Amino acid sequence: MSNNAFARLGVPTSLSSVLEGKGITEPTPIQAVTLPDSLAGRDVLGRGRTGSGKTYAFLLPLVTRLASSGSRRTPSRPRALILAPTRELATQIEAAAAPLVAAEGQRTLTVFGGVGQGPQVSALKRGVDILIACPGRLQDLVQQGLCDLGGIEITILDEADHMADLGFLPTVKRLLDRTPERGQRMLFSATLDAGVDVLAKRYLHDPVTHHADSAQSPVSAMDHHVLHVHTDDRLPVLVDLTAGPGRTVVFTRTKYGAKKLTKQLNRSGVPAVELHGNLGQGARTRNLDAFHSGTVQTLVATDIAARGIHVDDVALVIHADPPVEHKAYLHRSGRTARAGAAGTVVTMMLDDQVKDVRDLTRAAGIKPTTTRVGPDHALLRRLVPGERTYAAPTDATVVSPDAQQGSGRRGGGRPGGRSGGGARQGGGSRTGQSQGRRQGSGSGTAQGGSGARQGGQQRQQSAGQPRQGASGGGSRGGARPARTGGAAAFSSGSSAGRRSR
Repeated sequence: MSNNAFARLGVPTSLSSVLEGKGITEPTPIQAVTLPDSLAGRDVLGRGRTGSGKTYAFLLPLVTRLASSGSRRTPSRPRALILAPTRELATQIEAAAAPLVAAEGQRTLTVFGGVGQGPQVSALKRGVDILIACPGRLQDLVQQGLCDLGGIEITILDEADHMADLGFLPTVKRLLDRTPERGQRMLFSATLDAGVDVLAKRYLHDPVTHHADSAQSPVSAMDHHVLHVHTDDRLPVLVDLTAGPGRTVVFTRTKYGAKKLTKQLNRSGVPAVELHGNLGQGARTRNLDAFHSGTVQTLVATDIAARGIHVDDVALVIHADPPVEHKAYLHRSGRTARAGAAGTVVTMMLDDQVKDVRDLTRAAGIKPTTTRVGPDHALLRRLVPGERTYAAPTDATVVSPDAQQGSGRRGGGRPGGRSGGGARQGGGSRTGQSQGRRQGSGSGTAQGGSGARQGGQQRQQSAGQPRQGASGGGSRGGARPARTGGAAAFSSGSSAGRRSR
């Protein structure tokens, strides 16, 4: 299609110009097949893999139809509703919608739990056009009489299958029952399984169903590898992969596992942040912002992040813990190879997980390359080419507000070259001049040939004293090139992951 492809599909010039300003001139397959029907007011049931462009597929007709409906926003009575399963996805939908609604003079509001409802209630009272909401918090507001869904003209359900997986279907049904029955409804999902089918049959009227994936399916655009590792080699292999250039998302099965692995990576000199349900909203926001900006290039997450984390240049996804079922594998893996780009997916497999991983990959419809590896295996450099860089070890799992200075960023700003198998310098001591960052870390030396960390393990308790010989969180399993690294700008000053001082 030509540069006016969106206009030819019926998108107003005001909105297609916004997309063009972002470098978006070609509709994705899911957008191309759904826009004519959704712009015409039809109910739409759309299936597309993660990264296929579903967000603009519903935002463009939503903003367009509201602009021409003739209705006006009124206090506590939104005109359109977008339901999303997680607060991260809701926030990113709002970010994608912002320039579109600005072009039409509309107003959005995002509501979710984990934060006080006061500001959300105040914004509702001022009137909003598009309400982007997680089901739980919206139900609370509706039950308190603070939000009236009787004026909803268009309803969107995004990631409907994930809402079903999370047990939100009863709440979603109660909310949809409060919207006008004949309003336009669009349901978008990566899969159209039984739970989604129930919603479609009950709430969509004569829907047009479209199945479309990206021009290059994310699964086919990924290189899938299973790394068969000994238990003692699991952490050293993870450290090596995440110390390479590029953004990496590492998935664990539990919140405890995410917190523990994040600490281990930071102690090993790989700046990492965590994302899971035990974090407060402020910490989740800071950590995601750091990952998006590139201040930190490793995100350790539970399945809460398998949906809706839209970062287009994630080069590597690592299943540190293999997921239980294949749908989770596909959704996790979808954080890479977005919009037709290539990507690499690595699954760590211990000896007692061989059968489970084999069944998992077969159900997911993939044929991975399985290799038994240790920390020095040549495959690791092929999976993540480039220099490994390390910061001074820290215990941080939450980025401090001043971390946006970017001194913890991998792949730049730190001197150092490879030197055979020599000692790795920890980046020098950090003293009381650290201005609020964690004091005292990183003058230890890692001895290469034996893989054992040398240096004192004693922590100096007095303020401003450097910590000697920071532990790497486990055996490093072999020689590591020498690095000198600047201190990562992290803080453990959060209730999540903080050690008492």
